Amino acid sequence: MKRNLFILVALLVSVGLQAKDKKQQTSGNPILPEFHADPEVLYSQQTGKFYIYSTTDGAPGWGGYYFTVFSSEDLTSWKHEGIMLDLGTSQVPWATGNAWAPCIIERKTADGWKYYFYYSGHDKQRDRKSIGVAVSDSPTGPFVDHGEPIITDEDRPREAHGGQAIDVDVFQDPVSGKFYLYWGNGFMAGAELNDDMMSVKKETVTHLTPQGGSLKDYAFREGAYVFYRNGKYYFHWSVDDTGSPNYHVAYGTSDSPLGPIKVADEPIVLIQDPEKEIYGPAHNSVLQIPGRDEWYIVYHRINKNYLLPRPNGPGFHRQVCIDRMEFNADGTIRRVVPTREGVAPVKKFKR
Repeated sequence: MKRNLFILVALLVSVGLQAKDKKQQTSGNPILPEFHADPEVLYSQQTGKFYIYSTTDGAPGWGGYYFTVFSSEDLTSWKHEGIMLDLGTSQVPWATGNAWAPCIIERKTADGWKYYFYYSGHDKQRDRKSIGVAVSDSPTGPFVDHGEPIITDEDRPREAHGGQAIDVDVFQDPVSGKFYLYWGNGFMAGAELNDDMMSVKKETVTHLTPQGGSLKDYAFREGAYVFYRNGKYYFHWSVDDTGSPNYHVAYGTSDSPLGPIKVADEPIVLIQDPEKEIYGPAHNSVLQIPGRDEWYIVYHRINKNYLLPRPNGPGFHRQVCIDRMEFNADGTIRRVVPTREGVAPVKKFKR
């Protein structure tokens, strides 16, 4: 009897520990191996999986030349699906590297599912950064490049001042069904895409740069990201330099996908936490779990071992992380607390 009781207690303890371990399971941060930056997150209706596309980091001068894709079924375990676009080969004839800051969108067409992958690369004809697009029937590829850039310096709004055509974002307006592209470094531009998804309507190119602010709060630098919630268009952007510990995310809202943008009263979404040795968390994308008011922010931050000035610099050693993003009752975004734990596995939802 005592032996049976001992076995029963041991089993109960074991089950309890397993349940506790399961309950405490999280993704951890960073969620991808090695160095990656500028993450773009996608939920695919076709496959029912989540995907992350990013800048391959770790090379001096931000010199990465290819894009990889990772997949997950629950946001905690990520599988490397391989290289899906290589700017160092004839696969992208107009570019010679600097494969930076991609975005992707899934679209169901009469011919099936299509994936439009936008990115910036070094335009060898113009000796500047330009934005290209590649297309696939699968979120993991193979992707076929359009063959020439679709956004160059010539497409910047007349009012815009600043850097190059980089940091592209793509967005479908759930109200109108129209697709939009956003880009810019030192300025934010936006335009409606044509139905081919490979060109923009030139007459819609709009200067969207939020005015004012400082490096302490919301002075626009780069990394625009747009999403929609409860009748409002939310615009995220990055502040300061990508190699600065102060690199952070700010936001504003609009009643239209092409602005104007009203900067939030408390504009900081995500910023460093030196006590946790978390630095430079910015250049983000946003994920909503389908059918639920459940949101996540996917972003990069600087590996703490590369903060001091050195030949490789802090801006080349960034790592991709994920945390929950929540809203107040009035629709304002609560400041995200960057963690080392990451997120728990996402609960099942209807596709």
